[in-house]
Amino acid sequence: MYRDNRRWTALIVLNGLALCVLGLWRSTSGAPERGANEPFANAVEQRAEMIAELREINALLKEQNALLKSGELTVVVSPPEP
Repeated sequence: MYRDNRRWTALIVLNGLALCVLGLWRSTSGAPERGANEPFANAVEQRAEMIAELREINALLKEQNALLKSGELTVVVSPPEP
């Protein structure tokens, strides 16, 4: 008889724990909804900006290479100031 009481007590406690766990469960989606607060801008705009910056870098590199190939560039080295 004492065993039956322990089994019923354990069953009630486990049911209570299960209800507590299910009480914490929410029916919301895991991912946030898309809205105006997106962390990144439009991917097409980002790609266009990156292409423009890469073209600018490419032009600067061509100018630097032209200066180096011309031989008119002089390098002056001086000791660092303390």
